[in-house]
Amino acid sequence: MKKAAVLSLLIFSIIVFCSRPGKNPFFSEYDTSFQTPPFTQIKESHFMPAFIEGMKQQKEEIEQIIANPAEANLKNTIEALEYSGELLTRVQNVFYNLTSASTNDEIQQISRQVAPLLSKHQDDILLNEKLFQRVKTVYRKKDELNLTPEQGRLLEEYYKDFVRGGANLPHESQTELREINKELSLLSIQFGENVLKEDNSFELVIEKETDLAGLPAAFVAAVAETGVEKGYAGKWVFTLHKPSMMPFLQYSDKRDLREKIFRAYINRGNNENEYDNKKILTRMVALRVRKANLLGYKTHADFVLEENMAGHPDAVYNLLGRLWNPALEKAKREAAVLQEMIRKEGHSFKLQPWDWWYYTEKVKKEKYQLDDETLRPYFKLDNVREGAFMVANKLWGIRFEERKGIPVYHPEVKVFEVKEADGSHLGILYADYHPRASKRGGAWMNAYRKQYVKNGENITPIVTNVFNFTRPAGETPSLLSWDEVSTLFHEFGHALHGLLSNSTYPSLSGTDVPRDFVELPSQIMENWASEPKVLKMYARHYQTGEPIPSELISKIEKSAKFNKGFETVELLAASFLDMDWHTLRVPDVKDVIEFENNSMNKIGLIPEIVVRYRSPYFRHIFAGGYSSGYYSYIWAEVLDADAYQAFRETSLFDLKTAKSFRENILARGGTEDPMVLYKRFRGADPSIEPLLERRGLKN
Repeated sequence: MKKAAVLSLLIFSIIVFCSRPGKNPFFSEYDTSFQTPPFTQIKESHFMPAFIEGMKQQKEEIEQIIANPAEANLKNTIEALEYSGELLTRVQNVFYNLTSASTNDEIQQISRQVAPLLSKHQDDILLNEKLFQRVKTVYRKKDELNLTPEQGRLLEEYYKDFVRGGANLPHESQTELREINKELSLLSIQFGENVLKEDNSFELVIEKETDLAGLPAAFVAAVAETGVEKGYAGKWVFTLHKPSMMPFLQYSDKRDLREKIFRAYINRGNNENEYDNKKILTRMVALRVRKANLLGYKTHADFVLEENMAGHPDAVYNLLGRLWNPALEKAKREAAVLQEMIRKEGHSFKLQPWDWWYYTEKVKKEKYQLDDETLRPYFKLDNVREGAFMVANKLWGIRFEERKGIPVYHPEVKVFEVKEADGSHLGILYADYHPRASKRGGAWMNAYRKQYVKNGENITPIVTNVFNFTRPAGETPSLLSWDEVSTLFHEFGHALHGLLSNSTYPSLSGTDVPRDFVELPSQIMENWASEPKVLKMYARHYQTGEPIPSELISKIEKSAKFNKGFETVELLAASFLDMDWHTLRVPDVKDVIEFENNSMNKIGLIPEIVVRYRSPYFRHIFAGGYSSGYYSYIWAEVLDADAYQAFRETSLFDLKTAKSFRENILARGGTEDPMVLYKRFRGADPSIEPLLERRGLKN
């Protein structure tokens, strides 16, 4: 028998074995507390059989909807469709969380195998003519059905999903659309895998202690442990993970080594090797344009933004343009200050991007007597997490209790049961804090199960926060930088959006909102992190337990607008780059880097600053859900800065304001138009003035 036939038979045997009742944990209700995923029972071999069976079951459910002899209505068509595919959803939620947080070669292989199958399965639903006819029947009667706002939203979204999925296209165009969707799904996976491999392949190995000049002692101890772990005992190893790279750029006196690690970071996916992403992303851009054109849109951005608050590319460019000039002018002034610091030290070289963080720390210390290393001892990870929990408790009365007996996918993961003020169960929160080779970079929130109501029963949410924070080193616990503190509060805000959801339908629950609205609940939480009253609650010295001194808090407040020009320019530049890629009408880009340089030259980005995400590693837009949507962070910051004013106008923990924010924003998910929800909370349109003030961009 040929090897290929033997392999096929083996795969089939594994699928059959893992499909047997009692063998595959996905095929029955989880037997864990709160029906959390039974990670200790789940094996890689379980995924493919569960995917196949899940698609099979949903297909059968779709056929039942179509075969129903009764006239189509909300319950027998729209709601039946909404609640279909329960098994498929269950396995997808586990699998795709693991591909981000705890991947391996086998999981990546499964991901590539299942992507075209899932693409076809989704297209089979959205391009099913008989199913679409039933959806249209209900949609045409929507004004006669006396629907609740949430029911109306569900119907509207399903109808649009079918239309935007190609249901109205002629057969030959639908065939082309299927091929585009299939290829895009595979390219996106490959793009993300390439960035992860580039992240893990770089090591800056230092053998001479003199090359550690300027680096904090605790940081040096941590990278010495990294050296041991990687087989370089007695040496110091630095990687491209942020907790390793950023302190090096901030404190290393060795300018040539700063340049080396910085260039390695910004050239990920651009090294003309097997992990190069340039051809992948240009192909993705071309496919996205073609798909948009098939569906009747000029550009991919037009297609995407139709579903967002912005509505149209012009609205995005207008916002970015309004902020760009004041931000750029502020960044230029900041660059001049850094150049002056270089001159004062007796150097004649021109400020370069790998110098920015290093001299920023020096200027900050000189001007405010403040730097990250002064603050770190007060930001023990456990204390910062408890600080975020305390803020949520003061606002909404909810409590977080650590649970030890719930299965986890990695020993470092912590689990918390979330309870209402009356003690009733609200949900489960997983927290995964430190970098690993199996985890992609960045920080995010996701769900293993969303909140919704089915047959009168409230299904509670199971959400996760994943980070890449500084690890403990020896006897020293994980001590966070100020940026990491803000990140923890930010992602916790996303988690609250999922945990406090009170929706009927899963597709409208929690964070299932327009992309440029989803960052409001996360970004508003960052405001509490820096409030003096809140800092006194959680910022305690990890050795003495003493609360952070008032003098340090005062320095934090005084430095709040420091370096904001750089931060804003970096973010806006990435937003412009995203929009420039996705407003292309003729995707004939021959040179990715030349296109990127032209994009940055067009807005006048100064050479001392590099765009936050260069194209070959811009995972948000080529391996995530943010294509034509990276602007969302600054768009939502307009909302969050304005929304936080409601608390400033009352009090930090005003219960009436908190209740309104929970009921109108956090609980409602995507059940109504986001601007309607926002105005219901705030009582008016959002103003841009609080954002300009916060970032120091006024005049």
